[in-house]
Amino acid sequence: MTRPLTILEMSRRSGFSEPTLRYYEKTGLLGTVGRDPETGHRRYDAATAERVEALACLRSSGVSVDGLRDYVRLLAHGTEKAGELNGLFAAQAGQLAAEIERLRVRHEYLTLKAELWAARGRGEDDAAIVERVEEVLKRF
Repeated sequence: MTRPLTILEMSRRSGFSEPTLRYYEKTGLLGTVGRDPETGHRRYDAATAERVEALACLRSSGVSVDGLRDYVRLLAHGTEKAGELNGLFAAQAGQLAAEIERLRVRHEYLTLKAELWAARGRGEDDAAIVERVEEVLKRF
């Protein structure tokens, strides 16, 4: 990044809405966001943009706003809080892994249902597919 980003550019880059960026600034998650001296509009320098992108990654991974606050608070202490940061990331990674497994099961279910209806549409015996669907349903 060679020049500071506008709020619109930061929004597009991070996936956060402009109101969310303003809220995160207001609540201290972003630190101080620079301003254009002529217009007073927000300008996100490289360091702030990097923080916004890290928060966007965490948020899209399921970290709550309170979790983001914990992250920013712990990060300010550096390696002194390494154990707590490790715990925060490990817990979220575990939750994300569980969600991925739930999505895999849902994907398998939908794929089998598509196979089931394709077989029925062709007039084929669907007993084996029905059995597989029932097995997947037990994993929900």
